[in-house]
Amino acid sequence: MTHPREAVRARLQTDRPHSARVWNYLLGGKDNYPVDSEAGEVILKTFPEFAAVARLQRRFLSRAVRFLAGEAGVRQFLDIGTGLPTADNTHELAQRIAPESRIVYVDNDPLVLVHAQALLTSSAEGACAYVDADVRDPARILAEAAKTLDLSRPVALTMLGIMGQISDAERPADLVNALMSALPPGSYLALSDGTDTNEALNTAVRVYNGQSANTYHLRSPQEIASFFTGLDLVEPGAVSTATWRPDAEQSEEDTADVSFCGVAVKK
Repeated sequence: MTHPREAVRARLQTDRPHSARVWNYLLGGKDNYPVDSEAGEVILKTFPEFAAVARLQRRFLSRAVRFLAGEAGVRQFLDIGTGLPTADNTHELAQRIAPESRIVYVDNDPLVLVHAQALLTSSAEGACAYVDADVRDPARILAEAAKTLDLSRPVALTMLGIMGQISDAERPADLVNALMSALPPGSYLALSDGTDTNEALNTAVRVYNGQSANTYHLRSPQEIASFFTGLDLVEPGAVSTATWRPDAEQSEEDTADVSFCGVAVKK
């Protein structure tokens, strides 16, 4: 019988880079292993702007959640592909506006879940929960989320950088549809992912995929926009990440336009 610690160690796969830990390295975090930082450096050598792109996507999360909790009035969030905690996580952003907000974080990296349980603590008025599940299993995600969220009331589903983890053969659009179909009208989808429009990034991702435990799949802006099919995009629509409702007081970094995003509502 495998000892529980050995099982966790096997899932961590510290001998191969993992996307959440590489992303953490690119954002300047410390929660990664040498193999992850080495992979991050390979990416940066091929595509030096990648760290700035990671920061841009993180700032999109901030703007999207502030819109959802503020203007849209959403009080429930389902964050799939949580990643390792950094500053301004989903619950912090939402509960800053509405302390009663309830957030469910979903990831299948055991290191992410350990850190999430320790660091992503809710306000007294709201709630945070953590689900160990893969985006490829929407039924499990929804069943576990329903223990914290009222799925008869609007939910904001956030999926940042997660659909790139899914190959075309795994039918990523069907996974998005399965999740959104279970949520009531008034629910939102906030999604962003990397595009295949820059050859240097394409090369960096090919190199990363050759050594990583999980591959990443860049897509065209049109393919990413198609994930919003059947939903009503809020202004300014499906656009490059840097141009989605930018903060007037914060100028975005000058990076290659390689990330695409949108926020849409289910009517």
